[in-house]
Amino acid sequence: MTETGVRAHDDLRAAVERCGYYPELVLDSLSVALAGETVSSFMVHHEATFDRDELRRHLTVLVLTPSRLVVGHTDDHPPDEVSASPHATTSTESVRIGRIGSVVVSRVVDDPAQHAVSGLPREVVLTLGWGAISRIDLEPAACGDPDCEADHGYTGASTIDDFSVRVSQAADGLEGVSQALEFARAVSAATAKH
Repeated sequence: MTETGVRAHDDLRAAVERCGYYPELVLDSLSVALAGETVSSFMVHHEATFDRDELRRHLTVLVLTPSRLVVGHTDDHPPDEVSASPHATTSTESVRIGRIGSVVVSRVVDDPAQHAVSGLPREVVLTLGWGAISRIDLEPAACGDPDCEADHGYTGASTIDDFSVRVSQAADGLEGVSQALEFARAVSAATAKH
């Protein structure tokens, strides 16, 4: 690994450990998926949600290497009928950079007339598509005539939406929003080369 690659890998480890959410489990899972490949860029997103009366946590880690995007996701679960103790599931998906077909960055900006180029948005939604999951939304087509009873078939949209993550200043701080934008920039640059 290059010095930059070692530093990025160490920074990734530190970011996962800082979350404090099963860091050894998450890092072990990522290690298998990375298979020794250099870390070019990464994003760590820790999210807490409420499921009835329980607090549930999720950790998503996106890692860009010179050849792949690795998506890691870890969830915790309370005891259930299968397991008498709390447990966690962790999964990784590796996608060749050349398969990534879209990088969508949506921003929510306060007071847009005063926005500066270096200013951070209040919220960022990063959506990456590589064709593994697609959705078709159909609805009956109609014409402009309110008295028309003809069958105009269907109209709809096909959407590729493999992965989406929302980061906000309120939940993730300025650093989280900045990290999401830097990661989006790195993925966009990587896909432009392929």
